[in-house]
Formats: sequence, structure tokens, C-alpha cells
Amino acid sequence: MSNSAMPATKEQTPENTDNVQIALKALPHAVGLSLPSYATDMSAGMDLTAALEEAFELAPGERALIPTGISIALPKGYEAQVRPRSGLAAKNGVTVLNSPGTVDADYRGEIKVILINLGSEPFTVERGMRIAQMVVAAHAQVKWSVVEDLDETERGEGGFGSTGTQ
Repeated sequence: MSNSAMPATKEQTPENTDNVQIALKALPHAVGLSLPSYATDMSAGMDLTAALEEAFELAPGERALIPTGISIALPKGYEAQVRPRSGLAAKNGVTVLNSPGTVDADYRGEIKVILINLGSEPFTVERGMRIAQMVVAAHAQVKWSVVEDLDETERGEGGFGSTGTQ
């Protein structure tokens, strides 16, 4: 087995010490709900919960905008991505419609999740249910440099499955 195929160890991958402080405002309809949190020490995404007044049923094929009861102030150069929870998708066919949904650093409104039921059975969304996950990540903004030709690569213009599946 080559070194590139070996799993990373703690020595090879130091713990991230660059914690980012983010202001969070809990809205009135979030009283009693958990703040977004990581399920494990090595989770990339924080669970977001449904800040509903009462439970409702999401029929197969139906979508709904679900409030989370929080607003955040991301620093410049950061975004938050709202992504599906794998368990909801695998077990119930419920996923985030615009995945990943992007929360920009200058947005100050409530974070809401567009859930869709792609399953064959109705799904009940309840207050406090973990409905999505949010990943906060640094990003770059680009400046375009218009050119006549791009540099050559081995892959070239091959796309959409051109590298095969194995």
C-alpha cells in the first residue's frame, strides 16, 4: 500500500486551531431549541433544527421552507453551506432542494431550509427536528483574466464521465 492510500493519522493531519467566532442571533420562535452544533468532534457540519410552531406533514413530492430560528453574521471571506442530512435522505427520501444552499457573509436574515420529500410516504417535520446541516467555510472571490487560449492539460476538454468510473 502506498503512502497516498494510507489513512491520515493525527500526526499527519494536525487539529484545526483556526476557530472562527461567528455572531448568532436566536429569534423568538427558536426559544428552547438547541443552537447549531456538531454531532461529533470531527464533524464538518453543524445540525440545524426546525423552528416550527407546530408539526406538519410533507407529502411526497412536496417542498416547504422551514425556519431555523437563527440569523448569523459571517465574517468577510466566509460562507455557510446548508446541506442535507444523510439519514433523512437515506431513510425517508427527504433532502435539501437547493443543495448546497449558500448563506453569504452579508446576509442577516433568518436561515431557512428548503426541504423536499422525494420519498413515497408522507414525512412529518416536527419542532426541534434536525433537518439539515450547515458547513462554514472560507472562500475566495475571483477576478477574471480574459485570455485567447488556456493552458493544456492531460484531460483537456473531457468532462461528464470522460475519466470513467474505475
